Amino acid sequence: MLSPFFKPKGVAIIGASRNPHKLGYGVVRNLKDYRYQGGIYPVNKSATEILDLPCYESVAEVPDPVDLAVIIVPASIVPKIIKQCGQRGIKHTIVISGGFSETGEEGKKLEEELKRVANEWDVNFIGPNCIGTIDTHTPVNTTFVTGMPESGEIGFCSQSGAMVASVIDWARGAGVGFSRIVSLGNQVDVNETQMIRALHEDEQTSVITAYIEGVSDGKAFMETAQKAAKDKPVVALKGGRGESGARAVASHTGALAGSTEAYEAAFDRAGVQQASTMEEMFDWARALAWQPLPKGKNVAVLTNAGGPAILAVDALEKAGLNLAELTSETKDYLKSRLPKAASVSNPVDVLAGSGPGTYAVALDALLTDKTVDSVVVIQAPQDWFLPASLAEVVGEVAGVHQKPVITSIMGKASVDEALKILHKRKIPNVAFPERVASVLAAMVNRKEWLDIPQQTTERYTDFDEDAVQKAVLENDWNSLLEEYGIAFPPEQFAQTEEDAIEAAESIGYPVVVKLVSESVSHKTEVNGVKLGLRYAEDVKSAWKEIKKSAESADADMEGVQVQKMLSGGQEVIMGLRRDSQFGPMVLFGTGGTDVELLQDVESAIAPLNRLQAEKLVDATRAGVKLKGWRNQPPADRETVIKYLMRLSQLGDDLPNVDELEMNPLYVLPDGQGAFAVDVRGTMTEDEKITA
Repeated sequence: MLSPFFKPKGVAIIGASRNPHKLGYGVVRNLKDYRYQGGIYPVNKSATEILDLPCYESVAEVPDPVDLAVIIVPASIVPKIIKQCGQRGIKHTIVISGGFSETGEEGKKLEEELKRVANEWDVNFIGPNCIGTIDTHTPVNTTFVTGMPESGEIGFCSQSGAMVASVIDWARGAGVGFSRIVSLGNQVDVNETQMIRALHEDEQTSVITAYIEGVSDGKAFMETAQKAAKDKPVVALKGGRGESGARAVASHTGALAGSTEAYEAAFDRAGVQQASTMEEMFDWARALAWQPLPKGKNVAVLTNAGGPAILAVDALEKAGLNLAELTSETKDYLKSRLPKAASVSNPVDVLAGSGPGTYAVALDALLTDKTVDSVVVIQAPQDWFLPASLAEVVGEVAGVHQKPVITSIMGKASVDEALKILHKRKIPNVAFPERVASVLAAMVNRKEWLDIPQQTTERYTDFDEDAVQKAVLENDWNSLLEEYGIAFPPEQFAQTEEDAIEAAESIGYPVVVKLVSESVSHKTEVNGVKLGLRYAEDVKSAWKEIKKSAESADADMEGVQVQKMLSGGQEVIMGLRRDSQFGPMVLFGTGGTDVELLQDVESAIAPLNRLQAEKLVDATRAGVKLKGWRNQPPADRETVIKYLMRLSQLGDDLPNVDELEMNPLYVLPDGQGAFAVDVRGTMTEDEKITA
């Protein structure tokens, strides 16, 4: 469907200009200068020719074949031009014109009219307010930006036109090749998900990169990105990551699983690698496009200088990678071939006086070593051989092995020729050695994602659907969770002091007494929880203190919940929040009163299969403690996994559950179960209950 944006048979430029300073001139120039082989048809009723190309008064006069129009006219007449394109039979257009929703309410109305007309005439369009498209292999360049990258394997789509312009200029200077580059603009019609699909289907694209500020449809994006990531690496840079804490929420779950966390969880599930910077995104893209994936995390570092190697090692360890333990055979071989003072332990330091031949011997030995999964080659600037000589050697040696090699030939002024050689040999280079760590970590992460077995999500069916619906209607969280197989400690509600004592004696001491009040979200903040009560007098005192605290906080006290006091276990938080883009998300981490202070939480998109639930637990310090920590015995991790899967299904089953939190979920020693001690949540109608 999107092929004419990249492989058009003919292009009409509506709003073409003879003025070299106008965008309409730049588009015509780029189509002509960068060897587009199809028809180029400038549309300008005031001109007879532009750049030796005949002009046409209207799109209706443009001859066949033509299947793409680039529109650069005032915003007010764009809908009329779209209609003319539809009448002419042109079903694909790029609207470069600005002046739409990005300018305010009037622009938004104009944008809606543009969409309406396009739908009426069955016209697909990119934009408005965009830069255009590039396909270096066709070749075609519909942008007005000066310059065009070399042909390559990296596809890039962006919701920011400025990013596209910058990448085009950077690519030309860095000598990095691209397959396709797309500016999406306001993406009123063609969006990021459709473009990722198009890049996935493009045979010339090996790696998909994207600058994303938001997605049009979270579920569709995840489905498309996951399908693409199974075949090609997908790397994204998410803009606007600093706003996750802005939303006012009623629970820890909402506060700890904001929009940033939702995108991270969605990217993780779909296999999208999330970069932190543009530099990082394209560092990763080059390596993923050019090099084989490592089989593991063990890295060898080859250097001619100690300081840069230390920086690389520090960064590798911080990124979760390991220094490979070289075999004795490799060390003995290196000792017999390298200068006497050289270090043959990892990192291998060939010393400053060594030349390309010494590097070649050492690199071949490291790549042959079975303990090594990847190699970093560092060269600090020196005067006795050209960096280009080292680049030739690295390319030759790396080419006969199936392990990734990343170089850091340091410097700028002296390395241009070396970089050209490395790029030709498909060896990625970074200017400073600490950058190699994130590159190799991204490659390892992709390998691990591809290796995850594809499990289907188990469905929990042993519940009474009528009871579930009744619990939802009555906002009865305890009954709802119990239907989904989540246990609670014995408890009773008490409206009077006498009822509380009777409940405690019925349940059995020790007990906990907790305030029940619609107006209080965090009971501990108003002194509304009393622990370890062993006698009737303790319960009586607790009642009086809680009542006094509620009155001081101007809270309506409905009564108290008397609950069996649990001991010998660990407190975790388990929650559910519905994200506006990606749907239900589950959250897990360290619970109790310090949950927001410690921020030891991770999120995942629901529903979860077993492997996904295990990964979520193991990504937290709470998960590490569940396995046994110092003097704490292993806790019932199996029940936690089961609860996560069932809670995630609850979120998937019941779209009117907006937020739900169990804090703490008290996990007893292994085999003894886990109990939801405190539960609260909200429905989509903003109804709220506390159990």
